Amino acid sequence: MKRYSVGIIGATGTVGQRFVSLLGHHPWFEPVALFASSRSAGKTYEEAVEGRWAIPSPLPSYAKNMVLLDAADIPSAKGLDFVFCAVNLGKEETKALEEAYARVEIPVVSNNSAHRNTPDVPMVIPEVNPEHLEVIPFQRKRLHTKRGFIAVKSNCSLQSYVPLLHPLKEFGIRSVSVCTYQAISGAGKTFSSMPEILDNVIPYIGGEEEKSEKEPLKIWGTVKGGGIEPATSPIISAQCVRVPVSDGHTAAVSVKFERRPSREEIIRAWKTFEGEPQKLSLPSAPKQFLHYFEEDDRPQPKLERMLENGMAVSAGRLREDPLFDYKFIGFSHNTLRGAAGGAVLLAELLAAKGYFD
Repeated sequence: MKRYSVGIIGATGTVGQRFVSLLGHHPWFEPVALFASSRSAGKTYEEAVEGRWAIPSPLPSYAKNMVLLDAADIPSAKGLDFVFCAVNLGKEETKALEEAYARVEIPVVSNNSAHRNTPDVPMVIPEVNPEHLEVIPFQRKRLHTKRGFIAVKSNCSLQSYVPLLHPLKEFGIRSVSVCTYQAISGAGKTFSSMPEILDNVIPYIGGEEEKSEKEPLKIWGTVKGGGIEPATSPIISAQCVRVPVSDGHTAAVSVKFERRPSREEIIRAWKTFEGEPQKLSLPSAPKQFLHYFEEDDRPQPKLERMLENGMAVSAGRLREDPLFDYKFIGFSHNTLRGAAGGAVLLAELLAAKGYFD
C-alpha cells in the first residue's frame, strides 16, 4: 500500500487531537498538514494546544513544531491525497468548507454531521454498510470532480448499538428502544471544563435523539437513483443522557423481532460477525469486532473502552424483555471507534478500494 499525504482540518479540537495522536505511526497515512481557525494559524501545534491537550498519551513529537495553516486557505492544501475534517462550525459553514476542499480534488473524510443527510454522501460504519461507497461516483458528477468527494462517519453514539443490531437483521427487527449514556468527551469536555457534570446526569443532548432515530435508517438504506434511499424500518425510539464518564458511550437497548431468535442465536450472530475491515485486514480494524460478556456487570467504560485499541464494540446482559423480545447493554469508545478512529478506519477502507487514487 502506498503512503498517503494527509491533512487534518480542525486539528486543535478534541477529535482533531485524536487524529493527531492516531496518525503518528500509521502505516498508510502520513500527516503533513494541520489546519485550524485563523486565530491559531501561524502558531506551532504545541503552542496552540498548550494547556488543553485532552488525550491521555503525550503530544506526538512529529506534530509539536508543525505550523498550523488556516483551514479557510484552500490552496494551502494543494498536494494532499485527502483530508480528515473535524471542525467546530455551523452546519452551513461546514458543508461549504468540505465541498470547497472536494471541489479542488481533495477527498474529505469527515467527522462532522453537516453532510450526513446529503443523499449522495455516504455515511459509513465500515463493517456495516461499505457498499454505500458506491454512491461516490454520483456525488463526483454533482460536484464536477474527478477525485474529490466527501464521505462521513455516523454519530458517535450509534456505534454503541447499531453494529450490535446489524447482525440481527436476519431475524427481522421491528422496533428498537434505546437510551444512550454518553461520555463528556462527546461534548469535547473534560471534568475540569465541565464541572456541572460531577455528581450529576444531564437528560438532554441537543440533536442527539433525532440523529439516533434517523441515522441508522440511512446506514441501512440502499444506493438508488444516484443517492442513498433510507430504510423505512425498524422504528427506533431514543433517549440520550450525558453522564459523568470521561470516554465511552453505553446503550441500553430493547428490540422486537419479526421472528424471535433464541438467546444462543443472538450471541452466535455477534461472535461470528465480521465485516469488510476484518476481511481486508485493515490496519485499524479490530480482529474481533463484536465482543459479548457473560458477566452480569459488563461491559463497563473503565474495563472495555480500550478493547482492541478502542475499536471494538461490546455487549452484555442479554435477556428477555417483557415489552419487547430481548434487551441488552452495548458499549463503544466514543472518540476512537465513534469519532477519529472510525474515520481513520473509513479512510483505510476508501484507500483499500482505490477511492483516493
